[in-house]
Amino acid sequence: MSPASGSSLVLTAEEAEKELVVAYEKADYGFSAAATYTAQMDMDGNEFAEPVEIATSSTSEMMLTYGAFNQKLLAKGLVPGEESAIALRIKSTINSAVADEFSEVINMQVTPYEVALEYPRVYLPGEYQGWDPANENTVIYAVESDNVYEGFIHVLGGSGAFKVNEGPNWDVNYGDDGADGTLEENGENIIADGVGTFQLTVDLAAKTYMLGNPLYWGIIGDATPGGWDASTPMEFDADENLLIVTADLSTGVMKFRANDAWDHNYGDDDLDGICEPGGADIPVEEAGNYTITLDFKVPGEVSYTLVKN
Repeated sequence: MSPASGSSLVLTAEEAEKELVVAYEKADYGFSAAATYTAQMDMDGNEFAEPVEIATSSTSEMMLTYGAFNQKLLAKGLVPGEESAIALRIKSTINSAVADEFSEVINMQVTPYEVALEYPRVYLPGEYQGWDPANENTVIYAVESDNVYEGFIHVLGGSGAFKVNEGPNWDVNYGDDGADGTLEENGENIIADGVGTFQLTVDLAAKTYMLGNPLYWGIIGDATPGGWDASTPMEFDADENLLIVTADLSTGVMKFRANDAWDHNYGDDDLDGICEPGGADIPVEEAGNYTITLDFKVPGEVSYTLVKN
């Protein structure tokens, strides 16, 4: 198997297009079998408790660019410019009735370079955004590069129909034929039942998905039209995948809250445009007409803007 155990690899931006070749012997099942081979990576000593898949193939070798490998290393938490010990192995898969086979483990030293991290993503075309699979804003990410994608989808009207696509096209798309939480290629539309912002988790390896309960967001506070008594509802910008409202605000404070209740609310403790659950009131220092947005696109972060028109 290659690369050789004990080898060292220093990645650089200048060689981002160079290819790393992973070669191995095919598994012998004792019968003719069409297997899928997946290269897995984990930190040395972690016994593949949290493996990251770096490439797949149906042949006896697979290739990925140094740039793509560097992204996998950064997503795993390796520090740019620092050498780290990792382990590699090959997983051979036929089907669920046959146990996976694993190769010998290769240990090597790698040094990634610093670059903006690009998480793996899936696309979410649906009625809510005009059935556009190429919209780069309506995506969710696998921040651990583990084939588990998490994020939010905003459905504020219509049927709630959408799909999960592997790319910005219809080549590989998944639906749910039985409305049972499992994904089938080219299946029936998935339906988000209700109106609001749904937390969505998609496990592409297991071909399952899960939708949380909908949260319908609005603004509230003595600076808003409804004061502290009633939320002013936010609408949906399909192109930018944002919640948005334009309203006349007075001097005072405001917050974001969902479903006209305080179970889910956001403020801003540091006044840096990043929301915290239950955070501090957001000040409005000058009365006027404002456009306010609430943005769930960045993994693990909810941000907002407050712009006077």
